[in-house]
Amino acid sequence: MDHDGRGQSLGVYTRHRMNRRTLLKAIPAAATFAASAAAPRASIESVDIVSFQPRFYHAWPTMIRQRATGHLLATYSGSREAHVCPFGRVEMVVSRDEGRTWSFPRVLMDTFIDDRDSGIVETGKGTLLVTTFTSLAYEKILAEANGQWDPARLERWKAVQRATTPELRESLRGAWMLRSTDGGLSWGTPYRVPVTSPHGPIALANGRLLFPGKRYPQEGGEIGVCESKDDGQTWTWAASIPSRDGDHHRDYHELHGVETGEPGRLIVHVRNHNKTNDRETLQSESLDNGRTWSKPRSIGVWGLPSHLLRLKDDRLMMTYSYRRSPRGNHARISEDHGRTWSEPIVLSSDGIGDLGYPSTVQLEGGGLVTLWYEARISGETGTNAGGHPMAVLRQARWALL
Repeated sequence: MDHDGRGQSLGVYTRHRMNRRTLLKAIPAAATFAASAAAPRASIESVDIVSFQPRFYHAWPTMIRQRATGHLLATYSGSREAHVCPFGRVEMVVSRDEGRTWSFPRVLMDTFIDDRDSGIVETGKGTLLVTTFTSLAYEKILAEANGQWDPARLERWKAVQRATTPELRESLRGAWMLRSTDGGLSWGTPYRVPVTSPHGPIALANGRLLFPGKRYPQEGGEIGVCESKDDGQTWTWAASIPSRDGDHHRDYHELHGVETGEPGRLIVHVRNHNKTNDRETLQSESLDNGRTWSKPRSIGVWGLPSHLLRLKDDRLMMTYSYRRSPRGNHARISEDHGRTWSEPIVLSSDGIGDLGYPSTVQLEGGGLVTLWYEARISGETGTNAGGHPMAVLRQARWALL
């Protein structure tokens, strides 16, 4: 997994719109995809920066569409000053006009240590569940800072450490969930859950809640699926996902799942760092509603991590970051409940550094919105004291044709 401030309002930044021809340019022939069908035709309406917090680093967002209101909700790790730092906290923004404009961020959770990836899901009862994990990875960076840092930055990091003790910081490390039963107006106290994943749990059509993830904070934790039978209040381990022959589960990370249109069939995507298919997306399947799972297999997709979505017409969509040239974010479609995947639809291809973790929602009229984070240098995005670019929230509004 990617291990391990406070700003201005969010809105659509029209000066960052991209040329449609650039967005849809073909993937080079040398790319290592092994898909079964050509990419569906797509129209990209716009690609925009939607965060106006140039002093901060935004990362690892997840977005959903509320059923009752149609509003888009997104949570992420905000108020950061770097990819790994002690300042990360869970923030939430809302769009009431299908992603055209976004609200000022609201803080949901802010511990004394680094609050990272944030997922969000709406249960069948309308409850909102937000996930995150906390990390102490920044402590190693601080210990190695020596005299190389700007004095002000060094003092900020040390000041965070002075607020706690080593024992308290260690006690905060883990995977956490927050719960709202009033549509996000108020949130309960964070509570521990057995696993972590960037985009959080999934809600099945029959009301069941499953949380595909990796045990944390155990080192090298196994991967599998947890289940909640009380609307997300408690979670129990339901099933392990076995390792592929020759692989080790310590090198599997960042799961996300989806219920297909075929009864009983679920799929989960896994970020792989085993030597075979390193940094490819692997797929595990269940034919019994998540009670047992197949060994992960390659689907011929280089890039990660994956967010899965079932479209209104029962096709499946995966969106993921592509960190080879041209760097950006891709989507693929499955017409056969996840057995095969199309060639990529290029949503963005102008990345210059750290980026990704896209998630996608389908709007009432069938259009799509994909949100991700991206480190960029421009007249509107800044750098930290070490000269590293801050990361913005960026989105594509688009449609399948």
